[in-house]
Amino acid sequence: MEIIGPEKLLLEVTLILDKLKINYYITGGFAVSVWGKPRATFDIDIVVALVGPELPDLIKALRKISKAGYIDQDTAREALRTKGEFNFIDPDTGLKVDFWVLGNDEMARTVLKRKIIKKINGQNISFVSPEDLILNKLLWYRESQSSRHLEDIRTIFKFSKTDKAYLKKKVEILGLQEEFNEVKNI
Repeated sequence: MEIIGPEKLLLEVTLILDKLKINYYITGGFAVSVWGKPRATFDIDIVVALVGPELPDLIKALRKISKAGYIDQDTAREALRTKGEFNFIDPDTGLKVDFWVLGNDEMARTVLKRKIIKKINGQNISFVSPEDLILNKLLWYRESQSSRHLEDIRTIFKFSKTDKAYLKKKVEILGLQEEFNEVKNI
């Protein structure tokens, strides 16, 4: 049986990152599906530790996935400079891959070190740890007030073993006590 859709694109993109030796981890909806309850997602969120020289090779390799694939070089270069985001759109699936350039701060480096490898269809894929996904979801919830983030956190707690001491410490450091308490109330 052939893998199609989001999973196929995930495997193709992460294989490219591995071949180019670009350190990365999957976050967002795909990570929620691994650590919590699977849910529909229409994009793939990947945090990448890009330095710069590998960017042209990454763009070239992504374009080989689909000749009609879209990636803006200028946006990618700007994202590299500002530690922002750029994306690749695969017209065959209609899916978007959001590449988030890893920041220079201690938290970003810690999250990258704590990534966890999961095997999908025989391929090793790096995912954000469940604890760091929870922390990111709390930060995103603070920004957007979207209850989806709280629901995602609830399912991660339900389906994954988490390091409560690490979470408690980071929640305090990041000032997320109020948001974390809301998770307990749903």
